[in-house]
Amino acid sequence: MPFDISMAVTWILFLALFPMAFIWLRRAWKIFIKKDYSEVALKRGSSPPDPKKWAPFTGSLNLIAGGIAVTAIIGVAAAVFTYETWSSMAGMTLWAKIIGDFIISRQAHPFTARKRKKQPEKS
Repeated sequence: MPFDISMAVTWILFLALFPMAFIWLRRAWKIFIKKDYSEVALKRGSSPPDPKKWAPFTGSLNLIAGGIAVTAIIGVAAAVFTYETWSSMAGMTLWAKIIGDFIISRQAHPFTARKRKKQPEKS
């Protein structure tokens, strides 16, 4: 098996699973156990008006994504999963986590329409 760009990308993806799983499981721990809602549904770095309301959704998303990442790591280490299996698990989990966080943050920060000031007409 020659070392080429495909092999390098595979190793990068596998090694990236470790910090991703750690960060996601740590966030779930902070939300569910420590009741720290500072990272719940952030939009441009600011928390929603009621972060406790959105904590179960964000915590569950982090817990599920972290669990899938740990499962992929263990499956690769135990030689249970093939490349296609674990790489698809990792890729789909990463994209689902990104999209899920985006959806939760947009739902937690509702859109408010601002009235425009009327500008005087020039004659």
